[in-house]
Order: sequence, then C-alpha cells, then structure tokens
Amino acid sequence: MSAYEQRPVKTVGFLVIQNFTTIGFASAVETLRMANMAARQPMYRTLIIAASMEPVTASNGMRILPDYSTEDAPKLDMLFVVGSNPIVSNHSSRPLLTWLRKLAHLQVPLGGICTGSHLLARADLLKGYRCTIHWEDYEALTERFPGIVISNQLFELDRDRYTCSGGVAAMDMTLQLIAREPGGRDIAAHAAELLLCDRARGAQERQRVPLRQKLGTSQPRLSQIVAIMEANIEEPLGLEELAQLNEVSVRQLERLFHKHLKRTPSQYYLELRLSRARQLLLRSESQVRDIALACGFVSPAHFSKCYSRYFGLSPMGERRQVACLH
Repeated sequence: MSAYEQRPVKTVGFLVIQNFTTIGFASAVETLRMANMAARQPMYRTLIIAASMEPVTASNGMRILPDYSTEDAPKLDMLFVVGSNPIVSNHSSRPLLTWLRKLAHLQVPLGGICTGSHLLARADLLKGYRCTIHWEDYEALTERFPGIVISNQLFELDRDRYTCSGGVAAMDMTLQLIAREPGGRDIAAHAAELLLCDRARGAQERQRVPLRQKLGTSQPRLSQIVAIMEANIEEPLGLEELAQLNEVSVRQLERLFHKHLKRTPSQYYLELRLSRARQLLLRSESQVRDIALACGFVSPAHFSKCYSRYFGLSPMGERRQVACLH
C-alpha cells in the first residue's frame, strides 16, 4: 500500500471574489484534478466558496456557482483566496475577513492567488510571512502594507501561507505543494505531464517585469542601453563602451540605472546574463561550462558562484532539483 493510499483525501477550498482571475483559479484547480488522475485515486477534493450563494462573476465575464458560502463551508484542509482583477477593496467585507481569521486560528493553511494576497493582508494574516503578488499590484500592496515582506518571485511557500503571482504561476505553486506530500514527487511529475507542462518552475524564479512597466515611455535612452546589453550577453560590454555608444558619461549612466532601476549598470547587466544562463540551464542539455561562456562568464567557477548567490542554488543543484520533478 503506497503512502498516498494511507492518507485521507484533503479538502481544498477556493474562495472566489467578484472579478476573480479565471486563469489563476483554473491553473490551481486543474492541477489538483490531474494529481488525482496521476495517483489513480482521490487525493484532493476541491470546493468553490463565496461570500454568499449568489453566482460570482470572473474578470472575463464568466459566472460560477459556489458550492458553499463562508457561513456554511465544511472543514477545510487548505484554502486559497482567488483575488479580483483589478483589486477592489470593498470586496473584503468585515464578515469575510473575520472568517479568514477564524480559519487561521484553526491552523488551516491559507493561500492567495494573484491579488488574493491583498485580501490576506487586509485580514492581517501575512505579518511575519514572505508573500508575493502579480507585478502590476506589487507597489499597491507595498504602499498599503509597508510591514509585510513582499517578493518578486513567482510564488512563496512560507510555512502555512502559500501565495503566487497569478496566471499559470498557480500551477507551478500547486505542483510544488503536491510534491511536498509523502511520495508526491512522482505524482507531481505525472500531473505536470498530463498538463503538458514541460517544466515545473521553482519558487525561487522571479516574475519578469517588463522594462516598459518600470520606465514607462519617459526613458528611451535607458531602454536603448538595456537593449544593447541584451544583444551583448556572450561578450559583455564595459561601462565606458556602453556610455560611449549612447553618448553619455559613465557617471550619467550610473545615475540613470540607480534612479530608475535601483541598481548599478553592472548589477543589472549581471542579472540579465544570469537570467539568460538560467533559461539555457533548464531548457537545454548544454554543459555548465558552455553556458558559462555563452553568458559572458570567465570560468565555470565564477559562473557557479554568481549563480548561487543570485538564485540560492548552484547550477547543477538546480538542474538536479528540477529533474526530481520530472
């Protein structure tokens, strides 16, 4: 008898808010369904919960009927709040926040999908936890709740709080939660195959925030400099050369990056190269030394040191971790 056959079915609730994000909701629910198929037995039971029994309209106009209201919901093993898009503060009524606090008091693990993190924060349930949210809503959450630790990662699993940035990151998060169960790695790997997911992304991966979102249209010169950096990964250009190509001084170049990107040009260039290296590492079979050279590192040892410092895992360590999920 396997470890899964000995475990009771877990009841996972999804609290849907008006204008909830359909893709984040479906990515999580379908991943749990595929886990049941992969295990060839029920592992998870999913329930749709809402503030009332009235139909809930998603951000794309689709309407969904809840199975339970917050007043009559059964005992849960886990709850995910599927947030609205965009954030609407009046959806977080006092009874709803009280119910979430009650679940936390009962030690029910709580998660937030997309802006679901915002509702958990309003319920004062993220203090002392790391969390994340979609990059579009990062600043709003930071300004509204300055005491919360918010990351730019795809998802955060911090003890009994599970948050993700939304979209298909909900699938990555759910696969990781499945893999945490006894014997769950094989189940998660099979579920990923059923979902046609060629690679389950890890929690340490960061959201890619479009540069245009950071800069708007007011900094064409900085956008041009970054484009030159992206075109010269294998043989990185020096600061003096970058400055000359863009007809600015090195000091002006440094001021631009510090003001708008909160880092030095060298730091930003290194992050670009490491991100490119990570794509090659996880999506190709190239040797680490070849990836190091292709991304402008003088040696595999230097590459491994920079990679470990930035991503928290060595290149080979990350490859082994990803391989365990497939």
